[in-house]
Amino acid sequence: MSGRFDVVVVGAGPGGMAAATVAAEAGCRVCMLDDNAAKGGQIWRGFKAETARKYPYGKAFIELAARFERSGCAVQQGWQVVDRPAPGLLRLEQEQETRDIGFEKLILATGARERFLPFPGWTLPGVMGAGGLQALVKSGLDPRDKRVVLAGSGPLLLAVGAGLVSEGAKVLGIYEQAPLARLARFGITLLAHPRKLIEGAGYRRKTLGVPYRTGAWVVRAEGRGRVERVTLTDGRKQWNIDCDWLCCGFHLVPNLELPRLLGCRVEGGYVAVDRLQQSSVADVFCVGELAGIGGLEKALIEGQIAALAATGREVEALKLVLQRKRMQLFAARLDLAFRLRPELRALAVAETMVCRCEDVPRSALEGCASWREAKLQTRCGMGACQGRVCGAATEFLFGWENSSSRPPVFPAAVSVLACEAHRPELAGR
Repeated sequence: MSGRFDVVVVGAGPGGMAAATVAAEAGCRVCMLDDNAAKGGQIWRGFKAETARKYPYGKAFIELAARFERSGCAVQQGWQVVDRPAPGLLRLEQEQETRDIGFEKLILATGARERFLPFPGWTLPGVMGAGGLQALVKSGLDPRDKRVVLAGSGPLLLAVGAGLVSEGAKVLGIYEQAPLARLARFGITLLAHPRKLIEGAGYRRKTLGVPYRTGAWVVRAEGRGRVERVTLTDGRKQWNIDCDWLCCGFHLVPNLELPRLLGCRVEGGYVAVDRLQQSSVADVFCVGELAGIGGLEKALIEGQIAALAATGREVEALKLVLQRKRMQLFAARLDLAFRLRPELRALAVAETMVCRCEDVPRSALEGCASWREAKLQTRCGMGACQGRVCGAATEFLFGWENSSSRPPVFPAAVSVLACEAHRPELAGR
C-alpha cells in the first residue's frame, strides 16, 4: 500500500472520512491513514451499518461510510505517523514495521483527546477518563451493575452517562464543574442548533434518574488498591460517594503533535487555518478538533472544505464557509461555557503525581519556570505518553506552553527512525 498520493488524509474520524471521500470522488489518488483498526473515530467507534441508526448521527455514518467505500480511497488502518523524514513524505510505523508514504496535499484530521487534571487518588485503578470508559464499553467491556461517578467538564459527560445507563451501569451522579448560569446561557444559544439541542435532550432523557449537578467537582479518590469512594465539593461543602469506577475528564484538547512537527502555526490552543482550512504550511490542511472543538457537524463541513480546496475546487469550498461559520461560533461558545474554574488548580497537592509516566509529583515542578525546564529537571513529559497527559495538565496548572514537537510523534523503534527516506512512486487507484 506504500506509494505517493495526490492527497493523504491522517485520521479516520468524521472529518477525515469526509475529506478522503470528497477528494477520492474528484478522481484524485487518495490514501487515508489511521492508527485504529476501524474507521469512524471515537464518536463512531464500533458503529456498524445494521445498528448505527439507533445512535445519534448514525444515519450520517451509514451514508458517509457507503460513499467512502464507493470512492476507491486507499486505506491504511493500524498505522501511526511517527515522523516526516523529508518534505512531502510521512513515515508510518506498525509493530516495528515501517513504510514511507508521499503526498502532494496533506489533510490532518487527528482529532482530540480528553484533558486530565491531577488530584489525590487519580492514579488508582478504576479511575479513568469518561471517553476512555466509553471506548472500553464500545469495545466489549461489561459495565452492568457497576457503580459509576462521572465528573469533570464538557458535554461528553452527559453522553457517556446516557450510554452507561443504556448498558446497565448504575450511574450515581454526573458532576459538571461549570456553573449553572454559564451553562444556561450556552443552552439558549443551542436554539440555533436544533439537532444538538435534540441530541442533548435525548441524553438527559436517558439519565433522568441520575443526579446532574453543576458547579461541583472532584476533590480526591480513595480506596485500598483501587478506587472505592470519591469526594466531591461545590466550593462550600464536601460529600463522599462509594463507587466502583470514577470517570473524570475536563473537556477536550486537540492532538497537535503532528501539526507542530510539520511546522503549522498554533494560536489559542488550535491550529491557525484560513477560510479553506489551509494551515500556515503550504499544502497542509487541518480540520475538525485541530481547528476548534466543535463536534461532528463542524468536522464534516471542514473536511469537505479542505478536500475541495486540496483538489482545486475553491469555488465549491467557499459555498460551505457560511455553514462552517455557524459551527465555529458554536465551538467558541462551547469553549466559553466549559472554561475551567481556577479552583481546579488547587486539586493537586504537593505529593500528587502530575506526570504518572515518570512519577513526578507537583512539588518537584513548583520551582520550574517552563515546560522545557520541567522536562530537563524532572523528566516530566518524557515517558511513554510523551506529555500527552501531563502536558495539558501543566499548561492549566502553571501556564506552560508545550510548543515543541520532534520525532517520533509516537514511541517507535530506533530502526524505524534510522531508515533512509524512501520516496515512493505515484500510487495507482
